[in-house]
Amino acid sequence: MKFHHLGIACGDIEKAIIFVKRMHDLEFESEIIFDKHQNANLCLLRTDENIGIELVSGEKVMKLVKRNTLLYHTCWEVDVIEDSIMKLLKNSDTILLSEPTPAILFNNRKVAFIHTPIGVVELLEKENED
Repeated sequence: MKFHHLGIACGDIEKAIIFVKRMHDLEFESEIIFDKHQNANLCLLRTDENIGIELVSGEKVMKLVKRNTLLYHTCWEVDVIEDSIMKLLKNSDTILLSEPTPAILFNNRKVAFIHTPIGVVELLEKENED
């Protein structure tokens, strides 16, 4: 597993982008997109320190925003998502929150979310090297 990004819940993606830009120089900023599979608006930022920040807004995260629980997942890039899910689910304290689904923000690479003792973990399958 290789760290990929932090998932940040926000009520207003545009305001969050402005805030991050005031703190960091950005190497990359995606467009804001709606992902029907995640039922959320998303934007990926990468700082000049190579830190990925995924901003997430919409109904999916509104409870988190209202509770001010904004840092809500870490994302890890994995070789084979199904193998990584099985490995994590061997721990009795883990729960699969979503089956592998194409992620529009990541060129339809598969993602899955798992509740773990360290919080919500997103697994992102590596791109095919073909």
